[in-house]
Amino acid sequence: MEYMLNILDMIGTVAFAISGAMTAIRKRMDILGVMILGMVTAVGGGMIRDIVLGIKPPQAFKEPVYALSALLVSAVIFIYIRIRAKGYQRISGLRFQQILMAADTLGLGVFTVVGVKAAFTNSTEINYFFAVFLGTITGVGGGLLRDIMAGDKPYIFVKHVYACASIAGALICALLWENAGEQIAMLSGAGCVIVMRFLAIRYKWNLPKIENPEENEDHQIQKQKERN
Repeated sequence: MEYMLNILDMIGTVAFAISGAMTAIRKRMDILGVMILGMVTAVGGGMIRDIVLGIKPPQAFKEPVYALSALLVSAVIFIYIRIRAKGYQRISGLRFQQILMAADTLGLGVFTVVGVKAAFTNSTEINYFFAVFLGTITGVGGGLLRDIMAGDKPYIFVKHVYACASIAGALICALLWENAGEQIAMLSGAGCVIVMRFLAIRYKWNLPKIENPEENEDHQIQKQKERN
């Protein structure tokens, strides 16, 4: 199980590092900014989780292999895009967004169930609320920090049931933990998050919100300016 957890941790780290790095590139950051944002996205959720659990220092500092891996992946992404994508327009289209969403979704699913495991490992009794909370904050924390640092409206509040998918996956993982075993619980929870996210992206599912006509008009004007 420990081997599987290490694999999941590395998969989530790489996926979120790609997500953070590509967001930084879209924001025209330099290579240092790309590496920092990639690392923060990859280890940020885990650091928030460890702070909640009272783990000092957070695991990202005790085992720097994940932070260093995120830095390396981010640097590779920057170098690859700089060499292969000639001009910003080549990396700002539909394919760019698809890669970003796929990486973000994979990282979200993996880190959600890793957070649930941390809750059960560090708690003496079964507490489903705490497990779901910790799983969700581990899953969305890195992306939340990424969006704040990039100057974007946090993705979890506006698009494609992002946090809801994490909550659902964490809940399934927590409920299956004792009855089905850790491995099945984690795979089921991560699978739930990934499937929900891809369905939400495919069918444009969003939670209800109150639209502001003035903001929509301003948004259209801004998009028109960007086209020109």
